[in-house]
Amino acid sequence: MPERIIFDTDPGVDDAMALYFALRSPELEIVGLTTVFGNGPVDLTTLNALRLLEIAGRPDIPVARGAAGPLSGVFHHGAGVVHGVDGQGDVFLPDPQTRPLPVSAADFIVERVLAEPGALTLLAVGPLTNLALALEREPRIAGLVRRVVLMGGNAFVPGNITPAAEANIYNDVEAADRVFAADWPVTMIGLDVTQRTVMSATDLGRYAAADNALAAHLARITPFYLNFTRGNDGIDGIFVHDSTAVAYLVCPEAFTIQRHRVRVETQGFASGKTWPARSGVYGGDAWDGRPEVEIAVAVDGARTVALELARVCGDRE
Repeated sequence: MPERIIFDTDPGVDDAMALYFALRSPELEIVGLTTVFGNGPVDLTTLNALRLLEIAGRPDIPVARGAAGPLSGVFHHGAGVVHGVDGQGDVFLPDPQTRPLPVSAADFIVERVLAEPGALTLLAVGPLTNLALALEREPRIAGLVRRVVLMGGNAFVPGNITPAAEANIYNDVEAADRVFAADWPVTMIGLDVTQRTVMSATDLGRYAAADNALAAHLARITPFYLNFTRGNDGIDGIFVHDSTAVAYLVCPEAFTIQRHRVRVETQGFASGKTWPARSGVYGGDAWDGRPEVEIAVAVDGARTVALELARVCGDRE
């Protein structure tokens, strides 16, 4: 039986890649999308979620609009320089024909988890605000989800939005700390592995050669993202951030995992840093009582990139 997924997302070019990878993976079944601010304002990310599902021929998958900003403070801007002002590489898709559900993302998560105890995985590839709000509204869900897999954080490597922090965690530090503190199984797919997973410009060209609507859309939007990483990171390719979390779900044997208790720095110049309490190191009161989190620390990046391309492009694996 496929693993049933609530996909929490802020589309985003790499979110589109991750969504289409998941939709083309028989190991997974997406039962709903929940949207959040992050790569753009939540109204835009919600429209993009609906658009992406229509392109994929899956308008039957429900979409619930989520948080417009962090638990405290203000969301100031998106990531237009990375994803385009439209969040989809400035291709400016038409308005979707479908509409989001008349319930919030947090309420959707609570309702579905309560209805299917032990059956649903939360896959989060944006700021963790919706998950934190769902926990606040119904703490029992921590014991009722199958697991939480998130793209975010940086345990043993520098950040990508500040020297200390990864972007998804930085965008709502308090929500992230609450998610890591909850008594549910969490796997963190952070920069420790996503920046070791690179899809080259040649790899990206395979989308244009594929004969399906999902790959064709990615062929249109990834050049914008590629131009950013060429200029910002000096590589002729892109870091495969969000899709690496999907790869973990379908190919966990490609990853090396360590278990540590995690705190998120919520203030100061290191705000957003995910601090692991390493084995044998006294954590102090701040880490006491925290559950251990699975942290991906190594990956066979070539294997996961090949798998994603094969799935989305329809090649034989």
